[in-house]
Amino acid sequence: MDQDAALERSMRRALELAAHGPSTGPNPRVGCVLLAANGEVLAEGWHRGAGTAHAEVDALGKLPGGAARGATAVVTLEPCNHTGRTGPCALALIDAGIARVVYAVSDPGRESSGGAERLRAHGIDVLGGFLEAEVSAFLADWLTAARLGRPFVTLKWASSLDGRAAAADGTSRWITGPQARLDVHRRRAAADAIIVGTGTALADDPALTARDAAGELLPSQPIPVVIGSRRIPADAALRSHPRPPLFFPTDDLTAVLANLHGRGIRHAFIEGGPRLASAFVAAGLVDEYLVYLAPTLLGGGRLALGEIGVSGIDEQRLLTIEHCGRLGEDLLVVARPR
Repeated sequence: MDQDAALERSMRRALELAAHGPSTGPNPRVGCVLLAANGEVLAEGWHRGAGTAHAEVDALGKLPGGAARGATAVVTLEPCNHTGRTGPCALALIDAGIARVVYAVSDPGRESSGGAERLRAHGIDVLGGFLEAEVSAFLADWLTAARLGRPFVTLKWASSLDGRAAAADGTSRWITGPQARLDVHRRRAAADAIIVGTGTALADDPALTARDAAGELLPSQPIPVVIGSRRIPADAALRSHPRPPLFFPTDDLTAVLANLHGRGIRHAFIEGGPRLASAFVAAGLVDEYLVYLAPTLLGGGRLALGEIGVSGIDEQRLLTIEHCGRLGEDLLVVARPR
């Protein structure tokens, strides 16, 4: 197998390893494969969450001293150059005698970037941008948070084919079927926070938990966040959430997201209602749309999305469809802003 093919195989393996890490929390999911000069895999590693060894250090730790000298490290993210709970990965690679580092995505962090420069300064051959697009898609939420200083924002709604989120009397359980609802819960569990407005919290009394098909709590639960000035009763379902809810009596969405980012929240999942959803869209703060469409018609004025600041066709919010598929009788459309 030629060198490029071996590197591609190893980078894809590093991406598989990265997926073992936690999808929530302030740190990115990273994988690393260490290769001998002949292409043999020496060790593998991945990051298991804040405070634990980074992927490169995890892989190096599986080898006896000196065994990594002259090896190639294939890693999904540029080795960090930051001392936090753990030391810089760039320095660990230098100390281990690594001869070459191949990474996919540059680290955009103000404090953690610069690892590639440090490696080159110590005579290590560095190749960046290898399978960059593929790994960037995997790290999209963390990269957005690192670049913008706010969480990656996913906006979800379920509606009839005519765009209604509820019947004329306000009832909405259930528009979509069980497979779609199970998919929503799986995606909730992969987010750090789940956001609703006080209108939805009062009208629907949602628990804002992530559950399996049997109704049991999933191991990972998003932090419930409520935005709005109306008071939420002491016996509201969300107050019994496994994680203490956060309340923001404000309409300053940018400030809310900055606050959440400061708490280590990197992916926020908006569940509604239509007024809050529209405000996020109008402010240009949505990075991903999840639209669940049920094969039914409701009519009336209970739209899934309201005013978003578009008065003419030239102001339309253009999206790119990333995925479209069936979930039982329903459709799921995943889209992102162009």
